Amino acid sequence: MSLTVVKLGSTLVADDRGDVRREVLQEVCRQVCELDRTGDRATLVTSGAIALGMRRMGMAVRPRAIEELQASSAVGQGPLYDVYAALLAEHGVKAAQVLLTFFDITGREQYVNARRTLAKLMEWQVVPVINENDTTATDEISFGDNDILAAQVAILMAADLVVVLSDVDGLYTSDPGSDPAAQLVPEVHDVAELRSYEIGMSRSHMGSGGMRSKVLCAEMATSAGIPVVICNGTQPGMLLRAVGGESVGTRFHPQARRESSFKLWLKYAKSARGTVLVDPGAERALREQGTSLLPVGVVEVDGDFEAGDAVDVAAVGDGRRPIGKGISNYSAAELRRVKGLKSSQVREVLPRASEEAVHRDYFVLA
Repeated sequence: MSLTVVKLGSTLVADDRGDVRREVLQEVCRQVCELDRTGDRATLVTSGAIALGMRRMGMAVRPRAIEELQASSAVGQGPLYDVYAALLAEHGVKAAQVLLTFFDITGREQYVNARRTLAKLMEWQVVPVINENDTTATDEISFGDNDILAAQVAILMAADLVVVLSDVDGLYTSDPGSDPAAQLVPEVHDVAELRSYEIGMSRSHMGSGGMRSKVLCAEMATSAGIPVVICNGTQPGMLLRAVGGESVGTRFHPQARRESSFKLWLKYAKSARGTVLVDPGAERALREQGTSLLPVGVVEVDGDFEAGDAVDVAAVGDGRRPIGKGISNYSAAELRRVKGLKSSQVREVLPRASEEAVHRDYFVLA
């Protein structure tokens, strides 16, 4: 049995007026049910609740105020799920609505609970229809049109493939909407290859994502060993072709260097509460030797954080060059007291303090 996380963007779910693209969703659900009949499983991660809410409330332009976005999502969330549930039911497949917030992914206990719930739904042969709970989110569309959410779901469920269905054929060398010379990129073996491309950022007035967020989704998933396909979901049979390994859209292959699920969670989903600036010696040790960060290498401490919070680690200086992110063993107040001190001196100030400000096992390079 294989598991595929299928992500549907706002432009695939709803048209420019905010009406559900029922024929498109009907075809996607048909393919999901076809996978189910063959013994494979699929999870849907969908955008579009805000677009549907806007339509129902007569809004022509996507609102900017967070309370209007949340209210629009509240209006559209139920009707959107009802569409999926009805379309899957036509093929005798049950659905379950799962709403996740940023904190369900960043909190370790919530992360594990979400994984258990989704695993049980898979066991029951129920298709989860997952969306971000925009009505309680504190930041505007924290997951970037749910692309990041799809990657996180794939990682926590140990999926075999992520298929990002959009209304474009895949990743292009530049924005095909403005550059007629743009070429489709059929395969990506290393995300670093994309630095030479001008990745398109065009987006619908109904959505919040763009090709950059889809590439970030691919970077996250492939770093965990999960391949990703970005392809055109408006074309019949595209999902089944992608799952079957056909050359469709853009296929991102798993990265040679793998990151643990914890470090991927830390790098992409855990919000930093402050910044720790370090000297050149500490920077070299972190980058080249993979060591822990000791208080002696800390020069400045920005922000107000507690022990156990994530902090950005950057090089001291005007540019504040990013180095990475880690879990601090000290609060900001404690670290300010012991910054620049050797371990023996730290113990005199804080006898029970950890030797490391950030342990290497809880640090990931940027």
